[in-house]
Amino acid sequence: MSEKEGPAGAAAGSAAASRRLYILNGPNLNLLGQREPHIYGSTTLAEIRESCEAKAGSLGFSVDFRQTNFEGELVESVHQARLEACGIIINPAGYTFTSVALLDALKMFDGPKIELHISNVHARESIYHNSLISRTATGIIIGMGAAGYELAIQAMAGLVAARA
Repeated sequence: MSEKEGPAGAAAGSAAASRRLYILNGPNLNLLGQREPHIYGSTTLAEIRESCEAKAGSLGFSVDFRQTNFEGELVESVHQARLEACGIIINPAGYTFTSVALLDALKMFDGPKIELHISNVHARESIYHNSLISRTATGIIIGMGAAGYELAIQAMAGLVAARA
């Protein structure tokens, strides 16, 4: 049974799981670099993935980097992380403010969770000011652009070390 097939596989791969980070990205982030570059910058999601893999690798972590435009798929990724990851970094995008299902899934993840936003949501319209996800986040990184991902990985390394 592989690590991704269930609890037995997760137990068998526990050494690997202890150093795996899930980096989850919500709707419309697949269009980074094209979508409102004056807000989100010109860095693409593929470029962010590359920098995340390099940063995590330099700290001894592997990365499972995902993006979806579908709420249920994001929830399923959190469920899978429960079996495979030592931490979750999540940019829930529009689901930040609307998804009780995602909030509930994240509550079930026992490891550290970092909520990430490329833009400063508090400097934007009021609809972006009330995060449901923050209620379960260990920490939040907001408004640091694409560099926020590397900052989140660095912070996660400290959180994971503190739990060890």
